[in-house]
Amino acid sequence: MSKFELKLPQMGESVAEATLTNWLKEVGDTIEMDEAVFEIATDKVDSEVPSEVDGVLLEKRFDVDDVIKVGEVVAVIQIDGDADDTTDDSSGEEMTHEEPAEVPAQELEAQMASVKESVSTATPDYSSSERFYSPLVKNIAKEENISMDELEAIVGTGKEGRVTKNDVMAYLENRSHGNQPQVQAAPQPEAKKETPVAPEPTKAAPEKPKESKVTLGAGDEVIPLSRMGKLIAHHMIESVSTSAHVQSFVEVDVTNVVKWRDKVKNAFQQREGEKLTFTPIFMEAVAMALKKYPMMNISLDGDKVIKKKNINLGMAAALPDGNLIVPVIKNADQLNLVGMAKTVNDLADRARNNKLKPDEIKDGTYTVTNVGSFGSVFGTPIINQPQVGILALGAIRKMPSVIETDQGEYIGIRSKMYLSHSYDHRVVNGALGGMFVKAVADYLEAWDINREI
Repeated sequence: MSKFELKLPQMGESVAEATLTNWLKEVGDTIEMDEAVFEIATDKVDSEVPSEVDGVLLEKRFDVDDVIKVGEVVAVIQIDGDADDTTDDSSGEEMTHEEPAEVPAQELEAQMASVKESVSTATPDYSSSERFYSPLVKNIAKEENISMDELEAIVGTGKEGRVTKNDVMAYLENRSHGNQPQVQAAPQPEAKKETPVAPEPTKAAPEKPKESKVTLGAGDEVIPLSRMGKLIAHHMIESVSTSAHVQSFVEVDVTNVVKWRDKVKNAFQQREGEKLTFTPIFMEAVAMALKKYPMMNISLDGDKVIKKKNINLGMAAALPDGNLIVPVIKNADQLNLVGMAKTVNDLADRARNNKLKPDEIKDGTYTVTNVGSFGSVFGTPIINQPQVGILALGAIRKMPSVIETDQGEYIGIRSKMYLSHSYDHRVVNGALGGMFVKAVADYLEAWDINREI
């Protein structure tokens, strides 16, 4: 009998630790290779960690809610057979040193050339990928010289699209039969000489705010913040201390939008099998406004402005536990309304069920939050860093309004809402911030009630 140490694998280039959220196996349970043993959560997404071997769970090194660093041993699995390759057999036996035999010069040169060739072949670094690969999959990929490009192209059949051992073996079989095009390694860039840079002056670290001492009264309940709650609190404080928040508010007449949706929503659901909410309509309006005012689709990096090529809209979604997550609609300006509706519904549903992938909550360039779904008329949302703007959608209400016609003015009932635009005044002035939110309003007010979908 031998033991195998199951360690926390590298979950991505920027992830150094994770929180253990659930044990899927108990001590004494039988485990199959590639079967999930425990669940973890990072600041990006939750995931399962599979076993690399068949065996029996012998020991659990951590408890639920413990923070584990990448590379630490989380569980010990008892396996049959000889000791695994990960355990070094250092029995202290004396090594015999023999005098090296003379090697002919030609053979020595051939050996040196072979060593140079093997050294020049770069070992793929699978840890740089945001996609999760189990240690077993990465070991097979290294042994079979599967490049990062090849591994990224393999379609996973595991949970949430994860690549399993069987997926890799099937890929290798296809490649050996010539069914898979060979991916050539990218040429190594020439080394550049580093120009010495003068050290920046040391800035005094801002004083940490003092924690208030709260007096507990009889019957008061102390509820610890969840892991996600702590992250949200930290990100909100960081954003307020980073960006100079300014708000602009615009009232919008969305009567035509409401009438059009009431007219087409039933036929849309019958045809597409999807509900047509107001959210995809608003997302389309925001995407069009960002195309018109691309300097709202930026990030500030020190003293440089990064103008984003793609329009990736973050969509703040409330979770059942009261927390918040922001899935991202990639290239939102390229979607038609049907595609936008399906993407919005899919992301919202998987967000509520904790099934989002890491790629689906990153690279946002602008965020939209629907405070109106909770009855709020308007709000002052906090910017999602490193973006420079966020738009809050207020509740749609029927309001008495002055209506201007060729025959004169009269009072009528209209469907209206407020758009609340928070933006970073370090790089977005009042004119741009105001024109952007006005462009969203104009797009909605000019909605074609006869539009086909």
